[in-house]
Amino acid sequence: MKEKLKLFRYYLDRKYNYKFKSRDALEKFQKDKFNEHIKYVIEKSVFYREYYKGYNINNLSSLPCIDKKIMMENFDSLNTVGLNKDECFEVAFKAENSRDFSPMINGNIIGLSSGTSGNRGLFIISEEDKSKWTGTILAKALKESILRKQKVAFFLRANSNLYESVKSNHIKFEFFDLLLPLQEHVKRLNEYKPTFLVAPPSMLILLAKEIEGYKLKISPKIIYSVAEILEDKDKEYLEKVFNKKIHQIYQATEGFLGITCEYGNLHLNEDFVIFEREYIDEKRFYPIITDFERKTQPIIRYKLNDILIEKKEKCPCGSVNTCIEKVEGRSDDIFKFINKKEEEVTIFPDFIRRAIISSSEEIISYQALQESLTDVEIYIEIDEKVDMELIQENIRLSLDLLFEKYHIEKINITFRDTLVFLQGNKLRRISSKVLYIEEKLDMQNVFQ
Repeated sequence: MKEKLKLFRYYLDRKYNYKFKSRDALEKFQKDKFNEHIKYVIEKSVFYREYYKGYNINNLSSLPCIDKKIMMENFDSLNTVGLNKDECFEVAFKAENSRDFSPMINGNIIGLSSGTSGNRGLFIISEEDKSKWTGTILAKALKESILRKQKVAFFLRANSNLYESVKSNHIKFEFFDLLLPLQEHVKRLNEYKPTFLVAPPSMLILLAKEIEGYKLKISPKIIYSVAEILEDKDKEYLEKVFNKKIHQIYQATEGFLGITCEYGNLHLNEDFVIFEREYIDEKRFYPIITDFERKTQPIIRYKLNDILIEKKEKCPCGSVNTCIEKVEGRSDDIFKFINKKEEEVTIFPDFIRRAIISSSEEIISYQALQESLTDVEIYIEIDEKVDMELIQENIRLSLDLLFEKYHIEKINITFRDTLVFLQGNKLRRISSKVLYIEEKLDMQNVFQ
């Protein structure tokens, strides 16, 4: 009962008190909160206390950054509750294998990241952090009152006590394991009839096809896309089938980072996370995040490899929180080549995406994989009645034109028959195996 009251208090606080009339007011609030938070972190975290020696801890932008590698190497001294990395990994891996996600350590939730950005990481959530997260997600995600009854269907690779905490007297929560067969999900959903559906876009598309085939008969009031990049074409298809606006939640191991407003625009959660920006070009940036409320596993100046595209236009919802046009991908979704002058050239995922989908209106689904400096593999799904060879040739021409703009030549574009996708993992439509290019890299061999 005490926990539920705490959750409800956080819900009310997030719902009604975190409104800012101006950007200046928001930034002052962030600064005050951070100055209060950093004192706690320095006192409780051995890692941060040592890491920030000699720095002015009240000047956030002057502090050194961390990333997943630094966090995992210093896991034991970074967390504030004395947890051991090996023990946490053991509990988390057992949960993954048994699919029983209830075990905790000293009342702390332990979970694994999906590993899409490299080696798998750990996250720790305390009871207090859990109440804050749950109250926040309910305040931001529910478009109706918390007192309205909801049936939540939540599709993810792994369940967690964190997600289970969403349950209340008015909110029923059911976890749907992405590793299970689709037909099991269809049967359960038809019986459950969720009003609130949360799933990766790849799963939403499968469910939409079941609706079109009259096998799935659900009509959720609220739908959220999570975990994967929501492509414009997929969003359009899903909204047509479900006859609902498809909202998005931008969530990572590092925190609850953003959510769409009633107009469908994605806003960063700057009321509890500070986003510094490492700009790549005029509108693209890598976020450096500081969560000034997360105490168990402090996140301060943590560099993400997500590529965010800033939206310059003001959102009609009136929020002063930064509006994001889209989460374009990760740094390892960027294609890298060598041009005629033997210079490194990077092409952002959005340009590859547009080159492919603009080649034909008949393309239902696609995937582009850069296998090497000179090889790109493409998968496309089209209607059986359409000429596959013609569309493939159009894609080759479109990509060749794109590469020519960057003075890149001799790229082999081949087509594969299957989508590269392991059930339970995130679907990545654009991905590159070329993570970096060493100087020269025996370029004479590449351009022979």
